[in-house]
Formats: sequence, structure tokens, C-alpha cells
Amino acid sequence: MTTELRVRFLDRAGDVRYGWLEGDQVRLGDGPSIRDLRTTAEVVARDAITCLSPVTPTKIVAAATNYALHAREMGKPIPAVPKIFLKPPSAIIADGQPIEIPPLTTRVDPEAEVGLVIGQRLSRASPEEATQAIWGIVPVNDVTARDFQKSDGVFSRAKGFDSFCPVGPAIGIGFNPHDIGVVGRVNDEVRQNSRTTDLIFDCGTLVSFISHVMTLEPGDLIATGTPSGVAPIHAGDLVSVEIEGLPILRNPVKNRADRN
Repeated sequence: MTTELRVRFLDRAGDVRYGWLEGDQVRLGDGPSIRDLRTTAEVVARDAITCLSPVTPTKIVAAATNYALHAREMGKPIPAVPKIFLKPPSAIIADGQPIEIPPLTTRVDPEAEVGLVIGQRLSRASPEEATQAIWGIVPVNDVTARDFQKSDGVFSRAKGFDSFCPVGPAIGIGFNPHDIGVVGRVNDEVRQNSRTTDLIFDCGTLVSFISHVMTLEPGDLIATGTPSGVAPIHAGDLVSVEIEGLPILRNPVKNRADRN
């Protein structure tokens, strides 16, 4: 299967462009979006661009408790149906941008996840149709204020802070989302390591389920859940999410100075 890596970036003039990451170079594309591109002959050095988040979704839908070992470490039962929640698009940051720990929070955890990028409008789809609608995959970090999650009993505040959804730096096209590795590291120490074959609800089943709740639009992002191994991060740490075959997503951690 032919694979490719697509990026969204700022060029030296400050314009938003799209292209293909090819080693230490980016081949520029011509088109209105990252999904609708024509190749050109223009090539720029990778270090001459600033990568942006490769996705600009109308919504981010995330799965909770979708790995059995993570359910066990959180003291949660295995769900009978997918447990889903929303993260705001305003939480998205790009590779290299800082995760900001809000004041009053006593524990913030990174969550390494495989993200699915939807390629077509989808409503009430079968698992097979849903699988066909997955356009690409992308590293996602579902950052969570664990203490707020526990105290609130709902996820919106715990997972909705600005900077709590690092994504990127590239979308992988042509990769098999049903069997791909995901690794989460903090300061080069492996905290999480699993494969999507260990998902409780596989990618097609998950996307199908979501499409029966809400219509998915092209470019929407589905975070498939995090493996076991979650642990807190602190200012000064460097967090990374690696999806097999894709560039690594890396984000430093700092404290946010303003009020909660």
C-alpha cells in the first residue's frame, strides 16, 4: 500500500500552505485544503517551514476507556458500548507548541492516541462504510486534568483547556488504522506502548457508533482512546506521541500564569 505524509504549514512569507513531507524536504501542493491537493515541482527544506496542526476540524470526538488495560488502571469496567466525549477545536496546538498546565490543577496527564481524520460526510454509517470514510491518521495527545475529571464527574473542563489537544505534525495517508502502534513518552521515557489491535472498539466500529450520534464532516478528528500507562507531567517536561510510520509529535510543558 502506498503511503504519504501531508502537512499544513507557514512558509517564510507567513502564508498557510499544504504539501507532502518527504524526508527533510516538503513538496508543495496546490489546492484549497490539505485533502484536495495537486502536486507541484516546488520543494522547500523541512527546516524552512513552521508546521501547523494538520487538522482544522469542526469537532473533535474522543473515546474514553477504549483499551482494556487502561480501563483496569483507572478502575473502570469494560464498556458495553463506546464512551465518547467532545474536545473543543480551540484546544488544538501544533507540534512544538507548549502544553500549558492551568493554575489550581494538581495533576495533568498526557494521553497518547491514534487520531482518525474523516474524509467525507458521514451519518448513520455501517462499520464498513465508516472504515472507508477514514481518510488518514494522525498523532493526538488527549491531555487531561485528572483531578478535575475526578471532581467534576464529566470531561469538558478536564479535557477542554487551551493547549490540551496537540495534533500532528503530519497526517498519514494509506496507513492501516486497525493495526498500528502508538507510543507515549515523557522526557524519552516510554510511558505508553500499545497497538490499535488492542482497542476494545475498533476504528470502524467506533466511527460508525459516533456517526449514529452526530453527523461527521470532512476533516473531523476522532481520538480513539489511550493505552495504559498514564502518569502526570510537570513544567519542563517534553511529551511525545509516536504513531508507527509517522513523524513524532513533541510538545514541551509549561505552567500557565493566568487565572483558571
